[in-house]
Amino acid sequence: MKIFRQTRGLVDKMMGAKKRSSLHRDSKMIDSMQSFTTIGEYHVDQKEDTPGGKPYVLTVYKDEKGVLHQALSPESTQKLAPEYVRMFDEDLGHFRAFKNTETGRRYQVERYLDQFTDEVKSHIREGENSVNISVITDTHFKDKNSSDFYGWNGLTHVREFSYLDESGLLNLKAHLGDWIDGSDAGLVSESELYKLKEAFKSDKIPYMMIKGNHDENDKFDEHHDLKASFPENEFENIMWPDMYKQARIHYISRQYGVGYYDFDDVRIISVNTSDLPYELDSKGQKKYDTKITLAVREDQMEEIIEILSKSSGKKIIFMSHANPINRKGSNALKYNGRSLHELLVAFNQKEKGRMHSSAGVPPEFRLSNDFDFTNIKDARIIAYFCGHRHREDQYRINGIQYILFNCSALMGPNHSLTTKYNKNWNRKMDYNNEFAGYVVNVDLNRHRLQVFGYGAASKRRIFFI
Repeated sequence: MKIFRQTRGLVDKMMGAKKRSSLHRDSKMIDSMQSFTTIGEYHVDQKEDTPGGKPYVLTVYKDEKGVLHQALSPESTQKLAPEYVRMFDEDLGHFRAFKNTETGRRYQVERYLDQFTDEVKSHIREGENSVNISVITDTHFKDKNSSDFYGWNGLTHVREFSYLDESGLLNLKAHLGDWIDGSDAGLVSESELYKLKEAFKSDKIPYMMIKGNHDENDKFDEHHDLKASFPENEFENIMWPDMYKQARIHYISRQYGVGYYDFDDVRIISVNTSDLPYELDSKGQKKYDTKITLAVREDQMEEIIEILSKSSGKKIIFMSHANPINRKGSNALKYNGRSLHELLVAFNQKEKGRMHSSAGVPPEFRLSNDFDFTNIKDARIIAYFCGHRHREDQYRINGIQYILFNCSALMGPNHSLTTKYNKNWNRKMDYNNEFAGYVVNVDLNRHRLQVFGYGAASKRRIFFI
């Protein structure tokens, strides 16, 4: 039997490698314009894989530091500013992929995402109770020009993810948190959040902005042993006002990041798993490190209960940064993860009761919430989406399907912090596995949920609901 188990493991690895190779064949974003390294102007077109195959003037020049740059300007325009630019990267040994000077997106990635959305559309049903949600998580934007790990590429990934807004496919988009790495100085990280917000928000589709455990900038505080670099509610004040101003979002208050959207009979509810009190000691340092202390507190629980109490006729999906429980059913948060899961189970079983905390829990995290779901009709929590773990995973506990999404942040294979899951992807800058994102189709009529991934993500996962 042991031989068969080992053989099966080898077959699984071989099949997985075959699938990845088929998904990402010719995935390197290298074009024939890489060969233009002599300073001057050149006429290029479809033969050189220009954007849309159109004719451009390619200008090659050096900056004051002697670094080579390339710029593309349409032949038909009289504008002095180029449409696409890029620079030579000594670490990579080639020019980076061209970026559009207006959108910040790479045209090769747009082309790749067009193919991705076409693939998604071929597998889904259009019509009532078929809802499409784009999901990205853990972008870890950092003020660093990195070619193998977190850096400026985090903002690029968000801008390119937002290109999906134009596909005509989506009902909702969501960022599941860890927008920033939280390792830059406070003012720098604040500016990063503003840039990410502008790149993410949309006037085409509704959106959710969920807080992650790195979004309080505690990583910088830990590394420098200084006073708190973010004032109280800094992330909340930057990111949430625009989210809560949307016409289609519903909420009890605007304080905790809890909100919900309805699309036909599907209800999407957001949860904040970085729900901590902002308490400073005599040195001005935080009592609770948000990076390592994951929690949901009593007031947020009360809002979740109130929303669930008005959810008759709905099939419900929860979203948060961290998973409240692990695959063994144990608490995956520092405080109240298991309690949150038990509340969701109580809803599905139409129970009445009172929440309470275990012995030894600090007063700030104790629960005392009454709930009564006995009058709920034709409603059920079907799934829970989260990121945080920098890998894909799934498990079904008490009828609730937990789905974990991989990080969009670049995790190079040789970095010490790269997870085993991402090492297997062998992620590299300017390859199609540099980033990761998803579109989730929830089809109540067919009783299934499909997760389509691009980049360092599974091509298609199917769950029955």
